[in-house]
Amino acid sequence: MRNCLIAFGSNEFSVQGDARSTVEWAVKKLAQRAGATSDCSRLYATPAFPAGSGPDYVNAVIAINTQMQPGALLAGLHRIEAAAGRERQVRWGQRTLDIDLIAYGDTVAPDLARYNFWRNLPLEAQTKRAPQELILPHPRMQDRAFVLVPLCDVAPDWVHPVLGQTAQALCNALPAADRAAVVPIAV
Repeated sequence: MRNCLIAFGSNEFSVQGDARSTVEWAVKKLAQRAGATSDCSRLYATPAFPAGSGPDYVNAVIAINTQMQPGALLAGLHRIEAAAGRERQVRWGQRTLDIDLIAYGDTVAPDLARYNFWRNLPLEAQTKRAPQELILPHPRMQDRAFVLVPLCDVAPDWVHPVLGQTAQALCNALPAADRAAVVPIAV
């Protein structure tokens, strides 16, 4: 069994309903397909990224234990996105559902050099390019409050296998305004 961290986001209506309903549905669907959810963060309202690219998102992170291999798990995440009506048309545009495999145990894939290439790619280039292979851990997670704040709900002590810092330390290193913009949604 491998401990995996998975991030969810939605800022459009889907066949499952509004953004909140879509994220809640997707979390349940993933637990059914990939293994029992060991922990799920609160739901958060977060500003669209990049700024001005659409309405606010609903975000969450779960930690699961699974025997699925990373590629099979990612394919399953893409099937859940498709079931919610996800169409990949605009990079970082509005979406019915976005599910990212943030980490798969302490795996660095496909290798450290490719991981570092994508992690260090300038933001302008990131808007135009996407990797063709699975990059683990997610190469931009350390820059995103909408990932790190909910991640700290479920795995604050998780250690980034390349950066050597805990999720909580990575989150604390973000600007206070970025962290404050990630607001828990009342139950």
